[in-house]
Amino acid sequence: MIKLKVNDKSVEYNGDPNQPLLWYLRDDLKLTGTKYGCGIGACGACTVHMNGSPVRSCSLPMAALGSSSIRTIEGLSSNVGKEVQQTWKELDVVQCGYCQSGQIMSATALLESNPKPSSTDIDNAMQGNICRCATYQRIRQAIGQTAKKLEG
Repeated sequence: MIKLKVNDKSVEYNGDPNQPLLWYLRDDLKLTGTKYGCGIGACGACTVHMNGSPVRSCSLPMAALGSSSIRTIEGLSSNVGKEVQQTWKELDVVQCGYCQSGQIMSATALLESNPKPSSTDIDNAMQGNICRCATYQRIRQAIGQTAKKLEG
């Protein structure tokens, strides 16, 4: 049995230890904001926070979780997370929207660990988050604008 917290709620998992976290979140917990994109951790659509750091849930087996704390887009309630989401709306970042929960989770993790990121910091943090609609400029702008809003 694996005991962990998902969005601040204690849960227990008794299934296949090799099952990826993504499927537990989507199928068992019905947290469908985390998306399946590639299945190999390369596209970022499945990004969630594990103990505060962004991870790819499609390639993370349940056995690797231990007693971790997982946060999904549905549980993103920090001030930084709320501000990222608000700025995303203000700048109309989303086009099709499929990758955006992963983008938002990565952006929030960046701003929580580095409130004044440089352009290079943003590029490095968002590397591996693929947007098929190519909204990269709006994503970068939203991260920069959120940082400025949080600063003062």
